Amino acid sequence: MITFSLQSGSNGNCIYVEAGGVRLLFDAGISGRTALKRMEQFGRRIREVDALILSHDHVDHVQSAGAFHRLFGMPVYCTAGTHRVIRGKLGEIRNLQLFKAGAALRFGAVVVHTIPTPHDAADGVAFVVEFESRRLGVFTDLGHPFRRLQEALASCDAAYLESNYDQEMLEKGPYPADLKRRIRGDGGHLSNDEAAELVSAHARRTRWIALAHLSAENNHPEVAIETHRAKLGEDFPLCVAGRDGPSALLEV
Repeated sequence: MITFSLQSGSNGNCIYVEAGGVRLLFDAGISGRTALKRMEQFGRRIREVDALILSHDHVDHVQSAGAFHRLFGMPVYCTAGTHRVIRGKLGEIRNLQLFKAGAALRFGAVVVHTIPTPHDAADGVAFVVEFESRRLGVFTDLGHPFRRLQEALASCDAAYLESNYDQEMLEKGPYPADLKRRIRGDGGHLSNDEAAELVSAHARRTRWIALAHLSAENNHPEVAIETHRAKLGEDFPLCVAGRDGPSALLEV
């Protein structure tokens, strides 16, 4: 299984996963032109993608979903709750596949397990992509650590994991009080400390973790890595899915 993040953060999210001849994109929060160019950097053609799978309705994950479909011909998969919120913004979709949160989606020999999340979206999900006993987690916009997330992470060989904010930077930062409460609340995002605790307690078989969805205002890649290193040690394989460009090409 091969994967890379095209971009990760509140300015736009998109992750590519390839396994068993199946090519998938998770979320479409960047422009079609940007996605095409970033995939070409890795020798991948966006028009060969078999499906676009949306995690939830927030604009940084879905703003270009309709354009991806019409420009590149890929079917769009989302929950009915997500579609209900975004359908007025999608434009014409000729191949829409609705699924229930918690369902397993099958693409040839690849299975995408969907996991309902407590994030403050209409009907959000996280994902585990499975192929020939290898499992990759795509865990962002999570709300708070919850049991099914813990179980899913424990089953994964690698994962993108939300590590959105540093608690001190959030508290001292410029956001209004209500937004700070939302971010650290049960429907918000995981902090660096929460993500590091999750990995320490549950990532028993994990080959690597890519820290994802870092805040521009309330986090920094070096801060996130340092927090995780303090909990996991210097040898644990970590990288960051960047806000402004693609990650490295990663193998599972």
